Amino acid sequence: MIDRMIGPAAVMAGYVAGAFALFWRLWADVDRRYLVDGGQDQNQWEWFFAVTARAVIRLDDPLFTTLQNHPDGVNLMANTVMLGLSIPLAPVTLVFGPSVTWALVLTLGLAGTAAAWYRLVRRHLHGSQAAAGVAGGFCAFAPPMVSHANAHPNFVVLFVIPFIIGRLVRLTRDGRVLRDGAVLGGLGAYQIYLGEEPLLLTAIGLAFFAAAYAVLRPDAVHAAAGRLAGGLGVAALVSVPLVAYPLTRQFFGRQSYDGLVHGPWGNDVLQFTAFARQSLAGHTAEPGPLAASPTEQNAFFGLPLVILVAVLLIWLRHLVVARALGVVLAAAVLLSLGPEIILDGRPTGIPGPWLPAARLPLLESVIESRLAMICVPAIGLLLALAIDRVRSFTPERWTSAACCVVLAQALVPIAPKPLAASDRPETPRFFTDGTWRRYVSEGRTLVPVPPPNGGDASALHWQAKAGFGFTLPEGYFVGPYGPQREGVYGAPPRPTSVLLRQARDDKAVPVVGDAERAALRADLAYWRADAVVLGPHQQWKVLYETLQLLLGPGRFENGVWVWDVRPITRETAR
Repeated sequence: MIDRMIGPAAVMAGYVAGAFALFWRLWADVDRRYLVDGGQDQNQWEWFFAVTARAVIRLDDPLFTTLQNHPDGVNLMANTVMLGLSIPLAPVTLVFGPSVTWALVLTLGLAGTAAAWYRLVRRHLHGSQAAAGVAGGFCAFAPPMVSHANAHPNFVVLFVIPFIIGRLVRLTRDGRVLRDGAVLGGLGAYQIYLGEEPLLLTAIGLAFFAAAYAVLRPDAVHAAAGRLAGGLGVAALVSVPLVAYPLTRQFFGRQSYDGLVHGPWGNDVLQFTAFARQSLAGHTAEPGPLAASPTEQNAFFGLPLVILVAVLLIWLRHLVVARALGVVLAAAVLLSLGPEIILDGRPTGIPGPWLPAARLPLLESVIESRLAMICVPAIGLLLALAIDRVRSFTPERWTSAACCVVLAQALVPIAPKPLAASDRPETPRFFTDGTWRRYVSEGRTLVPVPPPNGGDASALHWQAKAGFGFTLPEGYFVGPYGPQREGVYGAPPRPTSVLLRQARDDKAVPVVGDAERAALRADLAYWRADAVVLGPHQQWKVLYETLQLLLGPGRFENGVWVWDVRPITRETAR
């Protein structure tokens, strides 16, 4: 009994150690360190954790807030706030701060995901400990997962997915329809509060697996169809009441949107044989044509693993499960190529199979490159099947050693390197010591220069450090744009925002006349602003000179330039 416990405990400890090693630079000084390859996402996610904790302690609405994008607000349910974790971890956020919650979610999320896949292989697929250990480690630490670990906890915390698959497996065998269906419904509802897009990708992968299995084993599918249908029906009855109200708010409530505009974002064919930036064999330079973003390297499995997977599919072709996994892999790869096939950075003019699917509801919002993430668990399970097949056929030590060498050649090059992190700039004392209170009344807005967006969301961090005592204009979130209410990142920019960002990007003072000053007064009134603040910025001189033309001289206080605009907004209101 003790031996049985020591083995799994050692595997779990290895997963936790691996996750900590991946994020050790972040944990080195968790309050100051920032994952640099994630762009502005850490600022955004820490804000999500902090605003949810605030909603919990104040009994505010956790599905909507006007603290960002004031006065229009942000539909939090339509953004990835991960209420399934941000609410339970609210005490951690309130006591230790959102930076600790951010690091904890990423670290334990990866380790928990690995452990869940390990459990699935051991309990439901009856795999050996070696097979389960490799499969769990691969499913959590594969290159696409590590890439998202820079910025997207909703694609890292996937420990519920294997439990969902496990319940489906039980239903197809000899499970109890009511019990397993109810558990399945609860798991599905909880996953919606962790991340809807991973659940959608899981459903797509399972649909292809089920279709392939039905063709290959129609007798088995016919025998299990009744139990599976009944279990899914019970799951729907359980899950719908748990998610109906939040999803109604998400899709039809205030600041909801219809689809997400992101443009074509398919994988280049050559990406599948290339190495990710975070892999041991990957490059360290800025992403080139094959790597559009360090947080979206969804297909970089490396040539050795691609070859190994192809060999395993041929070798295990007599296994129905292996052939069904092969169908899943093929479908995911093809769909992830997007609406047009791209080869070595060049469009080929050949339409991809994703083109008709991209117009379907929900699927139109999916970044098609992410469909390659369906390959991760499929490959992990294929590796588990292969390991146990080798162990059952050839128990000799030399064959086990040869198996280890083959696996090492495919997996070591894609093993992850520690993620890059650096010290974030200090928050000006203006925000941390409460100086802002002399300029901004409760419920009124402080306007950072430029207003926050996806390019620079530092102001969200300042706002959290100030205890959310003021609101912010615009921001970094997903919200509606235009008469069609298409989803975009950030708010429709006001004229003053456009002017200030132009000054920043052009590194030159723009022309400022009566029209620009009138637009400023209208924007300040719309934002309900009490103060305009210019914090530390590489282009602070240009921005200051622009503001001086708009508002006159500012006052330097505790690390920022500040303009008291209450007289302007009051006059405009009259």
